[in-house]
Amino acid sequence: MMIKKIHFFYGWIIVFVMAVASAVSMGMGSLNFGLYIKPMGDSLGISRAAFGWSTTVRNAGSALTSPLLGSLLDKHGARWILAISTLITGLCMIGLSHVIEPWQLMVAFGVMGLAGMSGPGALLTSVPTTKWFVSKRGKALALTAIGISLGALIFVPLTQFFIEQYGWQNAWAILGILGMTIVIPLSIIFLRRQPEDFGLLPDGESQQSLNDRDQRVKDDEFSWTLKEAITTKAMWLLAGAFSILQLGILTFALHRIPAFMDRGLDPTLVSLATAFDAVCAGVGSFGAGMLVRYIPAKYIGSSAFIMLALASVMTIFAFEFWLMFWSMALFGLGIGINSFNQNFIWADYFGREHLGSIRGIVMPVNLIVGGMGAPGAGYIMDITGSYNPAWWIGVVLMLAAAVMFLLANHPGSYTYKDND
Repeated sequence: MMIKKIHFFYGWIIVFVMAVASAVSMGMGSLNFGLYIKPMGDSLGISRAAFGWSTTVRNAGSALTSPLLGSLLDKHGARWILAISTLITGLCMIGLSHVIEPWQLMVAFGVMGLAGMSGPGALLTSVPTTKWFVSKRGKALALTAIGISLGALIFVPLTQFFIEQYGWQNAWAILGILGMTIVIPLSIIFLRRQPEDFGLLPDGESQQSLNDRDQRVKDDEFSWTLKEAITTKAMWLLAGAFSILQLGILTFALHRIPAFMDRGLDPTLVSLATAFDAVCAGVGSFGAGMLVRYIPAKYIGSSAFIMLALASVMTIFAFEFWLMFWSMALFGLGIGINSFNQNFIWADYFGREHLGSIRGIVMPVNLIVGGMGAPGAGYIMDITGSYNPAWWIGVVLMLAAAVMFLLANHPGSYTYKDND
C-alpha cells in the first residue's frame, strides 16, 4: 500500500514559532545580559559577583519550576505556558528598568527563572519541536537553531544601540515590550501539543495510511518513563556531563563581555562579536542537525566540549580585537553544537512521550551546579582583580565533562536516522 503523504506538516509551523521565540529570547536577558553589566555596575555600584548571583538565582528559579513545566508540557503543550512565561519575563524586564539595589536585580532574575524562558535550551523553546519529529528531528532542531543566530544578530547589537542612545533603563523596558509583542500572539495562535492530537504521526504521516513498515517504526519508538529512565547509567552520565560543562561555561559566558571592556576593547565591537558568537552558535546547531544522521550524537557533543575549552583558553589571552573575535566565534560554535545536542540526545535516548518530565528532573541538576560558575568567577574577580583563576578551572571542567559525556552510551538498541 502506498503511503499517503501530507502536503504540509503542521510540525514545521511549530519549528517556525520556536525559532522566533528562541530569537527573541536572545534579547530578553539571556545572551544580551552581559552588555548591561558595565553600565549598570558603573551607575549603581553593583559588584560583578552580584551580577553573577543574578544568573544563579535565575537558574535556581528555573530549577524549582522545571519539573512542573516539563510535566505540563507533556500533558498540555507549550501554547499557553510559553505565552504566560513571556508575559512574566517581559514584565520583569520592565521592572529591571527601575532597579537601584542589587537585591532588586536578583529578585527580577529569580522571577524570570521561575517563568522558565531563559534562553537557548530552555524547556519551553526546545521540548515542543522534539514532540513533533522523530526521523526528521535533527533537521527540525537545526532549523529552529537558525532563530538563535538571527536573534543574536538582531537583538545583541540592538541592545547596545538602545543602551547608548536611551540608557540601560529604557533598553530593558523597550526589549521587554518588544518580546511580549512578538512571542505571545504567535504562541497562542499557532502552538499545539503533539501530532497525535491531529491524528498524525511524527514527521507528517497520517495514522490512517500506515503500512507495515510504518507500524514497525511507530512500535520501535520506545519511550522511557521517568521511573525507568532514572535507573539507567546513561541518564546520570548525561546529567553529570552537562552539569559540569554548564559550570565551566558560566565562569566565562557572562563575565567575558565586561572583561573585554575592562581590557579597553570598544563596547560596540564587543557587542558585534557577541552577535557573531550567536551566529556561529546557529551555524553549529544547524551543522550538528545535519551531521547527526551520520555521526552518533555523543561524538558530535563531545566535539563541542573540546571547542568550548579551546575557545576559553583563547579568551584568557584575548587582549586585542581579533583574538577576542575568534574566541567568541569558536565559543559560539561550541555552544550551538552543545545546545542542539542537549535538545536532541534526550529525545533520542529516551523517546518523546515523557521527554518533558525527564528533562524537567534533569534540568535542576544542570542549573544548580552550573549556576555556581557566574558568582564564583565574579567573587574571584572582585577579590583578586582577575578572572583568570576561575577561567582556568572552567577549562579543566569542560575537558572532564567531555570524558564523562563519551561514556554515556545509548540505553536502547535503536537509533533514528533522517530518511530524507
